[in-house]
Amino acid sequence: MIDNIEISGSNYKVEESFKKYVVKRIGKLDRHLPRNNRKDVVVKVVVSEVDRAHGNKYEISVSMDIPGGKVLAAKDQASNVYAGIDILEAKLDGQIRRFKTEKTNYDKKGFLKRFLKK
Repeated sequence: MIDNIEISGSNYKVEESFKKYVVKRIGKLDRHLPRNNRKDVVVKVVVSEVDRAHGNKYEISVSMDIPGGKVLAAKDQASNVYAGIDILEAKLDGQIRRFKTEKTNYDKKGFLKRFLKK
């Protein structure tokens, strides 16, 4: 579980139930991170309420700082803050999986070399 999650709101009062939901949904994304990067990840969640002509919407942005200088970010607008967090979780999950496959070089580990040697 990701420990460093900072939640803030502009024009929106962040409730305790929303904080618990964010920790539950975004905190479990560390499963897909490489093991050596799990401890030092910092996540920042910003929620802002935007008044539109056809009703209020919430603009939610999440940035995930991974050690080594990599920043994963996602932004979305939704009519419900909980639905917005679900959408952002899916977006960040895809970004983390791409990051992990880019970072992991399977040839260096010798996995293929073991089976190709004869």
